[in-house]
Amino acid sequence: MTESGIRRDTILVVDDTPETLGFLTDTLDHAGFTVLIATDGESALSLVDQITPDLVLMDAVMPGLDGFETCRRLKRERLLSHLPVIFMTGLSETEHVVQGLAAGGVDYVPKPIVVEELLARIRVHLANARSAQGSRVALDAAGRFLLATDRLGQVLWCTPKARQLLGELFPGQDPHPSSLPQDLIDRLLHARGAGGASPGPQLIQAFGRKVEFSMLSPLGPNELLFRLSEIIEGGDEQLLQRMLGLTGREADVLLWISRGKSNREIGEILSISPRTVNKHLEQVFVKLGVENRASAAARAVRTMARQA
Repeated sequence: MTESGIRRDTILVVDDTPETLGFLTDTLDHAGFTVLIATDGESALSLVDQITPDLVLMDAVMPGLDGFETCRRLKRERLLSHLPVIFMTGLSETEHVVQGLAAGGVDYVPKPIVVEELLARIRVHLANARSAQGSRVALDAAGRFLLATDRLGQVLWCTPKARQLLGELFPGQDPHPSSLPQDLIDRLLHARGAGGASPGPQLIQAFGRKVEFSMLSPLGPNELLFRLSEIIEGGDEQLLQRMLGLTGREADVLLWISRGKSNREIGEILSISPRTVNKHLEQVFVKLGVENRASAAARAVRTMARQA
């Protein structure tokens, strides 16, 4: 924090040229940033294990581990996948620009560096990163079943509810880019759509459960947002509908109540609003002659147990 109490953003500069490091350190410090430096890719990776910067300025061409591979390794770490990386290099061929973006970079600044342009790009990407992170935190707090992948199908982040659901579908595997089942990655890629076509929902089946993946929108040039919805067909909900005199939707709501889900979670699963879930639940209470969700859940469990 500065003396005024305003937090200074931290920029990690990765470059093997002392002159460039000195120039950027002075420029960024004068602009109000805290500056960290690394002279090669390995040093940069070691440093971010200790301190997480807000943005990285990465030289593309360095001896040993180059900037492209360093960026790829940063992006493989779930807690660092959101970190904006701006490449800076004398290379200006289109293939190098594409290579930088494909590695996970958000922007490309040619050398010699124009200070005003560099600072403007840094501020834009810092603002974008804060906005994306804030939205993600809000989604996590709301209990949404959302997941984001890059354009290769690897998971960049997912909300706690989506992580829990994936963990239940694929026991023993954390939903991380290196460990997701290939079938799921393939289906996520397919759900993206091809040739500009509108992507359709894709169904994943595992352990007798069905989950639909629907692509909502791109969040950026290399980030795609998906919604997960579990589909319940036949079985218990039909039993509850028949034995307790419920409508199909009321049986759906009661089944998820018996599984400990909140109104918001049920709304996400059934693609209806929490208010609509509550109205169905009110009718369930009346039909079952109970006063609260705990009693309704207990009645549902007893009904299903008797028919098991």
